[in-house]
Amino acid sequence: MVYKVKGTEKIARLFEGWQETLIWSCIQNVMGSLYVDSTEKPGSAMAVSGDFCFFAGKPNEELIRYWFKCYQGEHPWGVIMVPQNEEWGKLIETCYGERAKKVTRYAIKKEPDVFDQEKLQDAVNALPAGYILKMIDENLFWSCREIPWCKDWVSQYDNYEMYRKYGLGVVVLKDGEPVSGASSYTSFLGGIEIEIDTREDHRRKGLAYACAAKLILECLARGWYPSWDAQNPWSVALAEKLGYHFDHEYTAYEVFVM
Repeated sequence: MVYKVKGTEKIARLFEGWQETLIWSCIQNVMGSLYVDSTEKPGSAMAVSGDFCFFAGKPNEELIRYWFKCYQGEHPWGVIMVPQNEEWGKLIETCYGERAKKVTRYAIKKEPDVFDQEKLQDAVNALPAGYILKMIDENLFWSCREIPWCKDWVSQYDNYEMYRKYGLGVVVLKDGEPVSGASSYTSFLGGIEIEIDTREDHRRKGLAYACAAKLILECLARGWYPSWDAQNPWSVALAEKLGYHFDHEYTAYEVFVM
């Protein structure tokens, strides 16, 4: 059996040592969902947040298959599954075969005092002429939800009230339209997980660098931590340019709906 539960110390222990804020969001009951194999003595757990799910504890096939039973209609392309260890990874491969593409992602160190705020402000000031930076307000929140390439800036929040309480974002506008932005993909108590996107026809102009710098400064002003997890080496390079430091590679599986 699989049970949906709220975060507890028993479940948190299964994820102990895992520096992943999407998991924290679930355990802290801010957003996302938690599933276990037992409510009394959980030995296996799955944390689901956005397009990601994380598996911890004793490898459990029923939990691995459960995502597709409950979520595939909400996420038509599939999901990114992150195993706690090699045993979980092998079970994901067994369950989904060719649908599970093994990939490498890049964890970035969590270092609250690492940022050079003067350098970040210089990055904001270097925004190219013709572009405008604007914080995501209610109008931009609802507009971004309707634009496929940038909807992940706000899509994990049920409404603007939730976003205003837990989220934060910056958009680069060109002729009144969003062309780049940095926002909270998810939120946890005391911080956000950053999501950055730039429209294809406006890339390689320093827009992502400027809006990310602005978002980090806004987080620091609120006492929030701006967490960063990298999908690829380009994202690692941008993070390092902003002041972050690479930590380690880890394995994930992009599991596709077919």
